[in-house]
Amino acid sequence: NSIMVSHKEFETAGKKPGLQAWRIENMDLKPVPKALIGNFFTGDAYVLLYTTPAPSHYIHMWLGDECSQDESGAAAIFATQLDDFLGGGPVQFREVQNNESLTFQGYFKSGIKYQQGGVASGFHHVVTNDANVKRLLHIKGRRTIRATEVAFSWASFNQGDCFIVDLGKDIYQWCGSECNRFELVKASQVAIDIRDNERNGRATIQMVEEGAEPQALIDALGPKPSIPPGTPDDDKVDISNKKKASLYMISDASGSMKSTIVAESSPFKQAMLNLEECYILDNGVDQNLFVWKGPKANTSERKAAMSAAQQFIKDKGYSNKTQIQVLPAGGETTLFKQFFSDWKDKDQTTGPTKAYAIGRIAKVEKVPFDASTLHTNHSMAAQHGMVDDGKGKVQIWRVEGGDKVAVDASSYGQFFGGDCYLILYSYKLGGREQHIIYTWSGLKCTQDELAASAFLTVKLDDSMGGAPVQVRVTQGQEPAHLMSLFQGKPMVVYMGGTSRKGGQAKSAATRLFHIRQSSSRATRAVEVKPLASSLNTNDVFVLKSPGGTFVWSGVGASEEEMAASKHIVATLGGSASNVSEDKEPDGFWLALGGKNEYQSSKSLQKTVKPPRLFGCSNKTGRLIVEEVPGDFQQTDLATDDVMLLDTWDQIFIWIGNEANDEEKTGAPKIAKDYVDSDPSGRKGLPIVSIKQGAEPPTFTGWFQAWDHKMWETDPLDKIRSQF
Repeated sequence: NSIMVSHKEFETAGKKPGLQAWRIENMDLKPVPKALIGNFFTGDAYVLLYTTPAPSHYIHMWLGDECSQDESGAAAIFATQLDDFLGGGPVQFREVQNNESLTFQGYFKSGIKYQQGGVASGFHHVVTNDANVKRLLHIKGRRTIRATEVAFSWASFNQGDCFIVDLGKDIYQWCGSECNRFELVKASQVAIDIRDNERNGRATIQMVEEGAEPQALIDALGPKPSIPPGTPDDDKVDISNKKKASLYMISDASGSMKSTIVAESSPFKQAMLNLEECYILDNGVDQNLFVWKGPKANTSERKAAMSAAQQFIKDKGYSNKTQIQVLPAGGETTLFKQFFSDWKDKDQTTGPTKAYAIGRIAKVEKVPFDASTLHTNHSMAAQHGMVDDGKGKVQIWRVEGGDKVAVDASSYGQFFGGDCYLILYSYKLGGREQHIIYTWSGLKCTQDELAASAFLTVKLDDSMGGAPVQVRVTQGQEPAHLMSLFQGKPMVVYMGGTSRKGGQAKSAATRLFHIRQSSSRATRAVEVKPLASSLNTNDVFVLKSPGGTFVWSGVGASEEEMAASKHIVATLGGSASNVSEDKEPDGFWLALGGKNEYQSSKSLQKTVKPPRLFGCSNKTGRLIVEEVPGDFQQTDLATDDVMLLDTWDQIFIWIGNEANDEEKTGAPKIAKDYVDSDPSGRKGLPIVSIKQGAEPPTFTGWFQAWDHKMWETDPLDKIRSQF
C-alpha cells in the first residue's frame, strides 16, 4: 500500500458542502479568499473542490492560458493527492481557460472572471474595498459569462459586446450599440457581483450606452475614438457531431500503460465496463475525454488515470484544450452516461436533481428524515457560499413609507409579494462577527418601496461600519442560504398581499401552495394559482379551500417536502387530509375548478437523466447551440432566441418573442439532428414547439416557481432597479 500523502490544506478540504479553491504558489497550495473564488489569474494554475451534501466530491484542476508547465504539473499532483486523501471517490476534471466543463461553469452563475498576470509577476488575491482599482473587463457569452480583463484603453472596445469599467467606487457597465437585451442583463450580473462580493456593496453601478458616456469615463480612458463593430465567435462546434466516440480499455499489465479498443463507436452497453479495469471514453471530436475507474482495478491503474488521459491526448494529437473527466464507478456524470444506450444507476434518484447519491464508493445510507438535523444537510449555493448552516442571528424588517419596521419574530420566514424586506444575518467566523444583508423584493411591490429598500440597505450597512455583504433577492430567486435561515421550516412566499398593519387584503377563499425541495435540500413553499394545471407530479401541494384543507403528494414527492407541508398547514390553521396522486376525492378537483392536465412527466419521477437546456442563436452570423450550465431558471430563457429543453422522453422547442426567422426555421432541424445524433441512440422522440407566453404545464413544471407575468416587465428594468 502506498503511503498516503497529506497536505495541511487537505485537513479542511471537503468537510463542509460548497466550493473551496487554492492557487499554486511556489509549488504549494494557497487558499483563495471566499469572496474571490471565480476570479482566475491567467498565468496561474488552481485546484478547486466542490462538495455536495451526500457528501460527494468534484475536484477541478484549472489551467490558465499562460500558466507554466511546472505549475500545471504541480496542480495535477495536488489534485491526485486530494483525490487519494478523499478515498478515490471524487470525480476529477481538468479545466482549461475558455474551455471549462459545464459542471464547472455551473458554479459561477454570474460568470467566471479572468485577470491578467499571475503569482510569478506578483499578482495576489486580495479582498479589498479598494477605491483605487482601475481595470477593464470584456464580457462575452450569453449562456456562460466570461469576464476577461483587457488593456485599459478604448482600443479594447467593440460595438458588439459589453464592457465593465471598474474604477473601485464607481463601476460603469458600457453597452455597445449592437449589443442585445439578454447580453445586457447577463453583463449586469457581473457588475452586481463585483459590487456585492468584491466591494461588499460599497460601490455604485451605472449603465452607460455607447455615445452617451459620462465625463468621468472619458477622464479615465481618455478621448474616445470611433469604436469598431463586433466580431463573431467562430470557434463553436455544431451540436450534431456527437455520435463519434470510441471506448478503450487501459491496463499496465505489461508494466507500461497500454490502451486497447473495446468499441469503435457509440452507443455503448454498460456491460462493456469490467469492474476490474479502467477505460477511456474518447469523444475527442468534441474535445472531451472520460476515464472510468473500475472499483476493483489495481491501485496503480486507478492513480494513473489522469496522466493516462493526458498521454492519450498527446498520442492522438488532440487539442491541449481537451477536457478530461476522471470518474469512479457510481460517480458517472450525465455527459458520460449519455454515450450508453442502457445505463442504469444503482441508486436511481428521484426528481429532476443531479444524481447526488454518489458518496464514498457509490454507497449511500438511507437516512430517515429528521427535521432537527435539516440544517446540517444544506448544500452550499456554490457561488454565494453557504457561509454556514444558517443557525446565526436573524433580524427582519419590512419597508414601510420609506422606513423600516421590525417584523414580528413569530412570522419570520413568511414573505408577501406586495412587500420589500431587509434581512440581517449575523454569524461568527473565526471568532469575528460577520454580517449579510439580504434585501428581498416582492414581484408586486411598488417602485417607491424598491427605491427605499436600496437606500435603507445602504443606511443599515453604514451603521455597521460597511462590513456586511449585501445580497439582493427577487421573489422566486431566493439563494439556498437565505432559505436555510428558517431552520427546518420552509420559506413561505405568498403570491401578493402585504403583512403591513391595516394593509392586509382578505385572503382568497381558495389558496394553493407548491412545496419543492431545491437541489441543496432547502424547501420553499410558493403560493401559486389554485388551478389543477399548477400541480406537479414531483412535488407536494397544500390546498386550502372552503371545503377543507388537502395535502396532495405527487408520485415523485420527497419526505422533506411532506414534512414541510405540516408547517404550511399549521400556518394556514386547521387540519388537513392527505391525498395521494390518482386517488383524489371529488372535492379536491372541485376546489381547483375542475380536473385538468398538469406536469406529470414520468421521467421527472425517477430520472437519472437531469433535464438539459440549450439556446439556439445566430447572433454571431451562423446558428450555434450552447448548453445552459448548472441548474437552469426561467430567466435563462432568452426572449431573443429559440431554446431547446431536453427532458429525455421529449424535446421542447421554446420560441422567444424576439427570435428571428432564421432561428425559428432552423430550430426544428437542430432538434431533429440533436435527437438523431444522440450518442445513447434515442430515436424518434416527440418534439413539441411552444411560444413564449403560452407555455403548457408540461413545460413550466421543469422550472421552479414559474412566473407567468415575468415578461410583462422588461428584464432590463428589473436589473436597473438593482443598480
